[in-house]
Amino acid sequence: MSTVQQSIDVDVPARMCYDQWTQFEDFPQFMEGVEQVTQLDDRHNHWKTRIAGASREFDTEIVDQLPDERIAWRTLEGDSSQRGVVTFVRLDDSHTRVRLVMEFEPQGMAEHMGAALGMIDRRVKGDLGRFKEFIEHRNSASGAWRGRVTPN
Repeated sequence: MSTVQQSIDVDVPARMCYDQWTQFEDFPQFMEGVEQVTQLDDRHNHWKTRIAGASREFDTEIVDQLPDERIAWRTLEGDSSQRGVVTFVRLDDSHTRVRLVMEFEPQGMAEHMGAALGMIDRRVKGDLGRFKEFIEHRNSASGAWRGRVTPN
């Protein structure tokens, strides 16, 4: 397993950051390589990605979700094996630190090389930067899901 850890400070309140992050179907607007995310229910999403010319589809399950604090997930089936957590740390009334930790199993030579060369870290850092730009320019979340998901 490879691990990626990145964080970014965002100039909006923690609630707004969290609310936007729960809008999984908006991820293609700021995540490079994510073509489509379909929310199947409160816990499950179907992903279509295209990275380095390789198309992948997989399902994820939210395993822990606490409003304004964290969302943890894992893959279920498909072309990707990963798990991770994104946390939202209130810095003050209008600033939030978004921290993402993800473990994944590289698939094939290209992903193994990409992980070894730090390309995955740079991609995640870029995705967080685009999220920051996305939410700061919107100045509001496009929606919100504030339910609680507890680990089984």
